[in-house]
Amino acid sequence: MQDPYEILGVARGDSEETIRKAYRKLAKRLHPDLNPGRPEAGERFKTVNAAYDLLSDPAKRARFDRGEIDAAGNEAAPRGFYHDAREHADAASGGIHPEDLEDLFGHAFGERFGGFAGGGGGRARGRDMQYTLSVSFVDAANGAVKRLTLPDGRTLDVTIPAGLHDGHVLRLKGQGRPGRGGGPAGDALVEVSVAPHPLFRREGDDVVVDLPVTLQEAVLGTTVQVPTVKGPVRLSIPPASGTGTRLRLKGRGIGGGHQFVDLKVVVPPGAEPALADFLRRWKPAQPFDPRAGVEAL
Repeated sequence: MQDPYEILGVARGDSEETIRKAYRKLAKRLHPDLNPGRPEAGERFKTVNAAYDLLSDPAKRARFDRGEIDAAGNEAAPRGFYHDAREHADAASGGIHPEDLEDLFGHAFGERFGGFAGGGGGRARGRDMQYTLSVSFVDAANGAVKRLTLPDGRTLDVTIPAGLHDGHVLRLKGQGRPGRGGGPAGDALVEVSVAPHPLFRREGDDVVVDLPVTLQEAVLGTTVQVPTVKGPVRLSIPPASGTGTRLRLKGRGIGGGHQFVDLKVVVPPGAEPALADFLRRWKPAQPFDPRAGVEAL
């Protein structure tokens, strides 16, 4: 996997804020909703999300910088491990036996996660193995089946239950290291990392999205299309809405939650002489102070 710093176009010493801004810029440009018919943009969007997921977590970023995990979040072999394996092979006449190599890799990647090492030739349960799987915000909200590729080339299809939270650990029975002497296999412990979304944010089981509207739409009211985690819907904006108006889409959140739409009024980017002339002459029928209650600094 490509270096996450390279994916986001940032340097290793850059601040969290710099990394966040770089991610948001790329995520907005590559979001699938803005690139219909361009599957390559969707794949790049997933790659950018996975890179940001790693670098936005201080603990994961520090472990990656130290070489303890790879760009996919999987455990890396400890420094000196391969050198130790070579010495082990040199010490044994005829080279290293496959079962010995299995033990070495088990010690490097498995024992730290609570598995059981096989002792002697007796029956023993296999070690548990730990992996990290990055999923999109929408997949975590609705549920999905994602394929996880293991370091040895095997793949696991992981069922993501709807409403799963970031950091949740799924246990896949019998998908860890094989047992010894007929003992049961260990389990695979898959920590699921939910990538942030450029539009949606989660509040419990509710989803919130900021929706820009024009001054005309806010004053007169209108009907617009709004993205949700379950697909786009039409939303009626009542007249006399302003920035901060919150509208509810019932049942469009996670599980039994709702989606809330926070309106943000935006003005045209260029000069609008007619609008400016109108506002100079306009007097509200009900005068009000929009800054009432705001204390001067």
